[in-house]
Amino acid sequence: MTSPGADLVVASGPGLRDGLVVPAADLLERFSRSSGPGGQGVNTTDSRVELVLDLTTTSALTDTQRERALRSLGGRYPDGRVTVVASEHRAQLRNRAAARQRLAGILREALAPPPPARRATKPTRGSQRRRLAGKQQRSEVKATRRRPGRDD
Repeated sequence: MTSPGADLVVASGPGLRDGLVVPAADLLERFSRSSGPGGQGVNTTDSRVELVLDLTTTSALTDTQRERALRSLGGRYPDGRVTVVASEHRAQLRNRAAARQRLAGILREALAPPPPARRATKPTRGSQRRRLAGKQQRSEVKATRRRPGRDD
């Protein structure tokens, strides 16, 4: 876990072989009053944290990583600015840590490579035979339920 106010460290994983370090200068932290628990202190302390990272200008991403992240997050963040809000804790420090963890998770997901395309396969001859045999058997079961026909 990274300490608030420092660089954001994203652990290595799919798409991030060596991990990622986002400089603190690229992160914008804003604080405001939280609506959550806190008693009398909730009206006086700015414990809600809003963490913003602009993907288009950050120096932490290579051009290919930037393209992948913008393509992956384009629907959620059309302007390229990823905004994470944390207000579930009473302490500002814990909310800052929670926001950083969320942002790291979003970046890890956005930079993961797309899954390989599905290769279409043909059903095996045996599976086709079993399917047709099952249909035939079902047809016979239903035929035995019918009212017997008249013999003329």
